[in-house]
Amino acid sequence: MGDMWTIKAALDWTVGYLERKGDENPRLSAEWLLSEACDMSRIQLYVSFDRPLSLEERDILRGYVTRRGKGEPLQYITGYAAFRHIQVKVRPGVLIPRPETEVLVSEALSLLPAAHRRVALDSTIDAWEGDALIAAEAAAAEAAQDGSDDTSETLKRSHQAISAYLDAQQDHDDGDGCDRPDGSVVAKPRPLLVADICTGSGCIACSVAYERPDTRVIATDIAPEAVALAKDNAAELRLSDRVRIEQGDLGSPVPAAAMGRLDLVVSNPPYVPTAVLAEIPREVADFEPALALDGGADGNDILRRLLPWTAAALRPGGGFAFELHETCLDAAAELARQAGFHQVRIVDDLAGRPRVLTGVKPV
Repeated sequence: MGDMWTIKAALDWTVGYLERKGDENPRLSAEWLLSEACDMSRIQLYVSFDRPLSLEERDILRGYVTRRGKGEPLQYITGYAAFRHIQVKVRPGVLIPRPETEVLVSEALSLLPAAHRRVALDSTIDAWEGDALIAAEAAAAEAAQDGSDDTSETLKRSHQAISAYLDAQQDHDDGDGCDRPDGSVVAKPRPLLVADICTGSGCIACSVAYERPDTRVIATDIAPEAVALAKDNAAELRLSDRVRIEQGDLGSPVPAAAMGRLDLVVSNPPYVPTAVLAEIPREVADFEPALALDGGADGNDILRRLLPWTAAALRPGGGFAFELHETCLDAAAELARQAGFHQVRIVDDLAGRPRVLTGVKPV
C-alpha cells in the first residue's frame, strides 16, 4: 500500500490479504478487525472511507490481520463475542460462544415457570444463596472432622440462610405471601434455581440470569481458566450476586442442600464424537480446547454421566436442556427416557440441524 492508509484502502487491502490466506468470509473479518483497530462501528467505517488511519491504528490492524491470517478466531483477537442480549469476554483456552448455543438458552428459558411480576423488595431472598449453602457444608464437614458437638456461629448463620431460602420456596408453593402496609397480600416470588454445567465463558449462565432476574444460577466448569473467565463475565455484567461460578467436575460443586430443588439444568458439554474432531475447521482444532469439544466415541460420554446427576438435582417438574452433536440426538433422547425423563424433545438449531435435547422430571 501507499503512504495514505485511509479506511477504504485499509479495508480493501485486508480483504485481499485474508482472501489469499483462505478466510471463508474475508470481508466480514476485515470489517470486524478494522472496526476494532479504529474503535469504530462497521457502519461508521462505510461513512468514513476517506479518514486516514493513525500510525497506532495501522500497527494494531497489522497485528490483528497477521493473527487472523494464521487462522486465529476473530473472537480471540478482539477479546469478546456477542451472545443473545449480552457481550462476553473470550480468551484462548476457553470455548467461544456459538450462535447455535443461543437456541439452547431459548429452550432452557422456555422450561422455567412464567416470570412473576415485580414486587417491593420485601421477599426473604434477593440473591443466590449458594455461598451460604457451600459455607454451611464446609463448616459442617469441619465440625464433623474435629469431632466437635459445638455448632460454630458461621454454621448457625449459614443454616439460617438455608432455612430462610428453603422456607421462601415452600411459602411460594403453599401460596403464602408478603403483607403490604395497606393490609393487602402480594405473592412472594420464589427464586428459581438453575445449574449451568460446563459453563465455559459463562455465556449461558449470564444470559439466563440477565433475561430472568428471578433466577439464581450456579455455574460449574472443570477448567480453572474457564472458571476465571466466567467470573470476570459475571462481574462485568453485574450479575455476580445471582451467578455463582465454581470449579469442579460436572455437578459436583452444586451444594447438597440444593439437590432435588433445581428448576433447571442447562449444559453445553463436550459432545463432538472423537472421529469427527479430525474433520472440524482448522481455526477450531488449532485454537480451541479439545477438553471442551471431545465427547467420546459416540459423542454422549459426558451425557451418560450428566443424566443421573440431573435426575437427582431437579425438583419434580424441573427440566433440562443440553446442546449435543447432530449425530447423537436420537441416541441421547433414548438415554434420557431410560433415565426416567418425560416430554423428551429434540430441537433443531438455526441451520435446521438437530442440536438441543430437552426433558422434564416427572411430578
